[in-house]
Amino acid sequence: MEQHRTDTLSRAPRPGDNVTEAQIGPRKPGVVYYDGPALVRVLAVITSPSEARRVLKRRAARFAVLIEDLHTQDRRYTGATWTGSDRVLKAVAA
Repeated sequence: MEQHRTDTLSRAPRPGDNVTEAQIGPRKPGVVYYDGPALVRVLAVITSPSEARRVLKRRAARFAVLIEDLHTQDRRYTGATWTGSDRVLKAVAA
């Protein structure tokens, strides 16, 4: 599976960036977290809205996170926002 990552520092800030960052939360490559039904590792974070829309096949997507389920090794993209029930189990250095 091809991996894409777009750095938000490579472009000028746009309206909604702070909201998007809050929705992504602490997810960045290498982070392991529990999102309720699954234990997953973040493989890539896409912050380009056009690329996020393409991989998620959703017209309103602003970001996408490529995750790997640690039990099944299935990889998939998610556009789910970070919530209070999500828990980081392994953080990575900035």
